[in-house]
Amino acid sequence: MKYLTTSHEDLRGRTVLLRVDMNCPIKDGRIHGKRRIIEAAENLQYLKESRAVVITHQGRVGNDEYVELDGHADILSANCGRPVRYVRDVMGDAAIDAIRSMKNGDIILLDNLRFYAEENYDYKSNADGASSMVVRRLSPHLDACVLDAFPCAHRRHPSITGFAYAGVDAYAGVITGRELTNLSRIMSIAKAPHVVVFGGSKIDDRLYAMDRLLNGGRADHILLTGQVGCLFLYAQARLDASMVSKEITSNHGLVKRAHILMDKYPGKLHTPVDVAVNTGDGRRMDVDVRFARGFTIGDDAGPKNMQIHDIGPNTVEFYSKWISSAGTVFISGPAGRFEHECFAIGTRSILQAAADSAATTIISGGHLTTALANMGLTDKINHVSTAGGALVLYMTGAVLPMVEALNWRQKDEMCVMRT
Repeated sequence: MKYLTTSHEDLRGRTVLLRVDMNCPIKDGRIHGKRRIIEAAENLQYLKESRAVVITHQGRVGNDEYVELDGHADILSANCGRPVRYVRDVMGDAAIDAIRSMKNGDIILLDNLRFYAEENYDYKSNADGASSMVVRRLSPHLDACVLDAFPCAHRRHPSITGFAYAGVDAYAGVITGRELTNLSRIMSIAKAPHVVVFGGSKIDDRLYAMDRLLNGGRADHILLTGQVGCLFLYAQARLDASMVSKEITSNHGLVKRAHILMDKYPGKLHTPVDVAVNTGDGRRMDVDVRFARGFTIGDDAGPKNMQIHDIGPNTVEFYSKWISSAGTVFISGPAGRFEHECFAIGTRSILQAAADSAATTIISGGHLTTALANMGLTDKINHVSTAGGALVLYMTGAVLPMVEALNWRQKDEMCVMRT
């Protein structure tokens, strides 16, 4: 694999596609949380004498974060110290004309990749992306590509794998290089027992990862919080349907998979012993799961008013003991709705336990990165990743499609040299 940080001299005077992940939280049409844009700007310090064509995605079809990228261009420019021209096109004539007219040192940012259907689809193989329209249209105008969208490294989107498989010279970007180097070092010294804490809302991904982690010996115990914790409590008949999300109650397949995992790995999956519910007026109430079914407050309130928003204090104590006795701790996803102060106790307590432990600690990005920074704990964690799902998949031992594309391109070049 070739790295931008050590091979950037090779890119002087060349037109370089830079695929980054500048997907940011958007509220009321404004960008909140610029961390990913600031990180992306690091790559541009190594491309000062190149023609940099930056591409990224933002949001998903139908949500409020699905916007144009003019604001991203302004922030990127402010953080790299050079003007960034925003082009409202990705692969049409406007984009191609902008690329052709570039001079050394120029930077352009093309529009939101997800405005095009191809970038909302996970291809069956890495090579399939090479035949996508976006790759076919842009590749003839590129000399190289830098892949630095590590949070998307587990996706087979055209912009992640397609350019390398289309024959474009490929380099790993700054963030990707840092992630792979740090994770490789940490995994080489990781020691048992391996304790994994899963939270957040991506239930399907978590179930898949649990099986791989436990089956591969990469997890000795998994502590469940968030929506996935609610799923297992519901599968154990400890919660009423009104206390969990419709995603859980309407998908019998998820409940079945939870039962299969509990049967397959007895004593390995641990569920909360108490939970914090929203009483209906934004207040927190901690409830022992032994008495959660049929639990009511007052005369009129019932379980329908009490969605679970966090783990309770007894669960925090229970999980903290597992974390303090671990050799390696991996945490992915918040324990609850930590953006609300009264439901942040679980997430903060779990992170504090990890920071206080003697274990090798790895924290998945996104919400937890923000929480760590707010708590001043970032320096007490061995590795804080920019990625969520990609890191979880990496921890299972799977090869990430983007990493596979980078390695394949180098092997392809070596084969050409031998012939």
